[in-house]
Amino acid sequence: MKTLYTLLSVLVAGMISAQPLPKASSPEEAGLDSRQLAYVDDVLQQSIRAGEIPGAVLAVVRHNQIACLKAYGNKQVYPDTVPMTTNTVFDLASVSKSVSTAISVMILLERGQLRLIDNVERYIPGFRSWTDSITGEKKPVRIIDLLTHTSGLPPYAPVDELKKTYATPNPQGLLNYIANVKRNNEPGAVFDYSCLNFITLQHVIQNLSGMNLQDFARQNIFAPLKMNHTDYNPTGETLEWTAPTERQADGSVLRGRVHDPLANIMNDGISGNAGVFSNAEDLAVLTAMLLNNGEINGVRILSPLTVRAMRSVPKGYEAFGRALGWDVSSDYAKDGDLFDVSAYGHTGYTGTSVTIDPETSTAVILLTNRVHPEDKNSVTRLRDRVANVVAASLRNID
Repeated sequence: MKTLYTLLSVLVAGMISAQPLPKASSPEEAGLDSRQLAYVDDVLQQSIRAGEIPGAVLAVVRHNQIACLKAYGNKQVYPDTVPMTTNTVFDLASVSKSVSTAISVMILLERGQLRLIDNVERYIPGFRSWTDSITGEKKPVRIIDLLTHTSGLPPYAPVDELKKTYATPNPQGLLNYIANVKRNNEPGAVFDYSCLNFITLQHVIQNLSGMNLQDFARQNIFAPLKMNHTDYNPTGETLEWTAPTERQADGSVLRGRVHDPLANIMNDGISGNAGVFSNAEDLAVLTAMLLNNGEINGVRILSPLTVRAMRSVPKGYEAFGRALGWDVSSDYAKDGDLFDVSAYGHTGYTGTSVTIDPETSTAVILLTNRVHPEDKNSVTRLRDRVANVVAASLRNID
């Protein structure tokens, strides 16, 4: 009997953890006003008609349930037109930095394997320090500098030069470049958004865990949360559901292959700066986990104090507005005008964004593939406008 009880307990626990985030019967059930929220339809349809985006998926999360989940327009307009659906998978671009790389770093921190003030050279031998050109003083780059984009590393790397120097893909060659490239600023002194910071963190994760970033994120984030359509280099059903991005010179479109050149060409799709593909429902589970202090559906990914640390601008970094892998108030932040000052999130080059407001237990997930079929439009204003409509629809703020 005891064995049977144990078996049933395991099965029930598995069923609970496998549950997706429940959907509210109406926005009102989650404390939102449907009439106000309907304005978001106009905003997104205007953007589609203006040719800014082919389509979009919007999810609003409130109090551990999906208050709104809607698809707009098309996920593909070239070479054929294919309607958008709510299960469409998107290239998250730089949102990958937050939902995969940063959370992975904090998991290792919780396990006692690193500290924020540790020098990167401890984990990547030979990683170059910043050197004062006048005094010769040296200052090492630290983990916290990478997470807050204050390392002094340049924003990007010359892909064409790297292709000539190294056979591609070549993650180690790219790391060698980053480890030795001239630093633009003293670490901790200037905010300069850089993909190289998170590619460096990728190697810290891999060197500490003995796993590549894809496997570590799968095992410690995506699989436990049952984010079944979230991965690097998607295959199977996830690939089938994926929206294409940019049209290529040969007339084909990128589909299931990361748009970012460093991630695609040098890192073969698995990269700390980009490469995660996901859909709105999977991201809803992840944002609910963060809003619920690191746990959802009986599965804990992070501790409450770790979540609080991740969304807080570290002491001494207030002028930069960047938290640990997330954006709070820098010029890159796109969470509108109404959410609380504690709101945080991240944007992605392809047209994706996530905004999380712990004050109201609300998350806004806006997924577009604005680079399809051509990389020529901006969704900067769109993100703020959508966030404002959603925020105004809240009928209580507790």
